[in-house]
Amino acid sequence: MDSDFSHAFQKELICVICSNYLVDPVTICCGHSFCRPCLCISWEEAQSPANCPACREPSRKQDFKTNILLKNLVTIARKASLWQFLSSEKQICGTHRETKKMFCDVEKSLLCLLCSNSQEHGSHKHYPIEGAAEEHREKLLEQMRILWKKIQENQRNLNEERRTALLWRGDVVLRAQMIRNEYRKLHPVLHREEKQHLERLNKEYQEIFQQLQRSWVNMDQKSKHLKEMYQELMKMCHKPDVELLQDLGDIVARSESVLLPMPQPVNPELTVGPITGLVDRLNRFRVEIAFTWEVTNHNIRLFGDVRRLMFRRGSLNSDRSDYFAAWGTWVFSSGKHYWELDVDSSWDWALGVCKDSWMRKNSTMVTSKDIFPLLCVKVDNRFSLLTTSPLFPHYVEKPLGRVGVFLDFEAGSVSFLNVTRSSLIWSYPAGSLNFPVRPFFSTGHR
Repeated sequence: MDSDFSHAFQKELICVICSNYLVDPVTICCGHSFCRPCLCISWEEAQSPANCPACREPSRKQDFKTNILLKNLVTIARKASLWQFLSSEKQICGTHRETKKMFCDVEKSLLCLLCSNSQEHGSHKHYPIEGAAEEHREKLLEQMRILWKKIQENQRNLNEERRTALLWRGDVVLRAQMIRNEYRKLHPVLHREEKQHLERLNKEYQEIFQQLQRSWVNMDQKSKHLKEMYQELMKMCHKPDVELLQDLGDIVARSESVLLPMPQPVNPELTVGPITGLVDRLNRFRVEIAFTWEVTNHNIRLFGDVRRLMFRRGSLNSDRSDYFAAWGTWVFSSGKHYWELDVDSSWDWALGVCKDSWMRKNSTMVTSKDIFPLLCVKVDNRFSLLTTSPLFPHYVEKPLGRVGVFLDFEAGSVSFLNVTRSSLIWSYPAGSLNFPVRPFFSTGHR
């Protein structure tokens, strides 16, 4: 009867995925429990929501806490198995007729207490088997948590880099057409400078794309090595206590070394080449804009929306409490107008033109078609330029000094210039603008 009960008890502590005692057990929504590492690997490629490996019921939540009760019961079961193993005749010391309860870290062998204190083994490190096995298992589990976090981070970087590559290639195509259009306004026939500009753009495109490809290969290889190490640690955790201590070796040191170095994503930034005569041509339409300033917390949501949608980041820079917005005192409904704004001391900023109704609604610029902005947001240690409707990144350097805004009602477009570089940052497509607009400027730093 006791044997049947013990067997039934131990069976409830077995993971159905690996058929071993539960390691770092977690209980999912349907009530079934599994080893956390087994569940992580099982669900890694699963669609959302993932299904329970036992009953196939969908489970949306994945940030599970360790089931402490199950973990303690598994520890009891492991100790029972260990004592059963140690009570065998093979584990009785032939010299002192005592149970071998000590583990010699030098010889990786079991000793009785008297042998461990003998002159032969006195200089060696010894541990009580029970505590040593659990302590090392916990170290392995902690290392696995670090590895899994890095595996997920590396995969996110790889997915983001592939997504960036698609957007970047689209930006290159649009930028080439934009440059052609601008040169046509300055020179009716193909100009040598235009040809050189486009050739330089194509050369940069090829070089950066090769960097991206090498980065993808490095990230794929790193993921493979991290996963192999993770599975090796998992197998070690599942071993019986004595076997774990004997086979441990340098596995923790090797798992630490595989983390270094971690591949970093490529920042595909294009050079902004100057267009001779661009600023001189637009200065013929120069106007001076007067702005009215106000402090507004609305812009915190504005820049937060951009971070969340483009960079999967929900938080803002923690050291910024106030944002400022300014609207021009003039409303434009026809003609051509050009003005410049200084962004040198700004961190997050947005500038362009908008409908009066957008100001009154105080709505977000991310999805609104009533606004034509150029945005700059800082994420980590990098600045990104974006335009909206749809939200689209531009892989050129952040302008220093002044940004020019050219409003062209004849073409129905708004363009932005890097004044210092005499280069075109972006032009909204012709025909985009067909209603009166007012200049605006918003910043998180003045």
